[in-house]
Amino acid sequence: MIVVTGATGTIGRALIKELGGAARAVVRRAEQGEELGCDYVVGDLERPETIPLEPGDRLFLNSALWPGFVRAHQAVIDHAVAAGAGQVVTVSVRGVTSSSLLGFGMHGQVDEHLRASGVPWAILAPVGFMQNLAGDVDEEGRIFGSYGRSRVGYIDARDIAAVAAVLLTRPVGADAAYELTGPAAPTHDEIAAELTRALGRPVRYVDLPVEEAAVHLEKRGMPANAARDLAELMSQIGDGRWASTTTTVADILGRQPCSLRDFLG
Repeated sequence: MIVVTGATGTIGRALIKELGGAARAVVRRAEQGEELGCDYVVGDLERPETIPLEPGDRLFLNSALWPGFVRAHQAVIDHAVAAGAGQVVTVSVRGVTSSSLLGFGMHGQVDEHLRASGVPWAILAPVGFMQNLAGDVDEEGRIFGSYGRSRVGYIDARDIAAVAAVLLTRPVGADAAYELTGPAAPTHDEIAAELTRALGRPVRYVDLPVEEAAVHLEKRGMPANAARDLAELMSQIGDGRWASTTTTVADILGRQPCSLRDFLG
């Protein structure tokens, strides 16, 4: 059995669709399972014993970030080890470590725990999701950031799900991390131009120094420390660490990943 946590999220829903009847979703409420239309169980990552795993089962471990993310994910990994799970596939972020800022560091801590656990593993390490881009446009048609002119190979989350489906259904291979990107890495000015075309209204990217980006984020309701860290994180991404693209999606799926233009329609 393939057990899917985070089944109601962007990647999880796409993965359930990819797997069809082969998946058992873990949901917080029964009505969520009914909506997904697949085999499901009500469970909670903060109570690992509610995640149904038998020897040889394969687990897709993913969720949104919250303060207890690291502790809960590490405990679920330990539960998978104790249950004799055949594989754990998890979603992280490209290039993170346990000392990275904000949620990147949370993912890095979970990655380290998984690598040391002894259970067969695969770590999906994508860059930013295309699904988040349109939501970043404010009412005046602006996208704010501190990425500079660097390029980012944004990926369609459905391609991440498709890769996960292949890894979860083929024979378990060697432990590995998979860096996942879209087919191209546009600048944020180029992304704004694509959004202008798709939305039918002007969109422009406004690049800010870290200090100004932090103030902007704080004015939008983010706590000061988190705002500063997020602005710094955008600046770090702007150093080019996400500028290169990989062939991993195409190598695994036998097709090219979705382009930004095709995604936006």
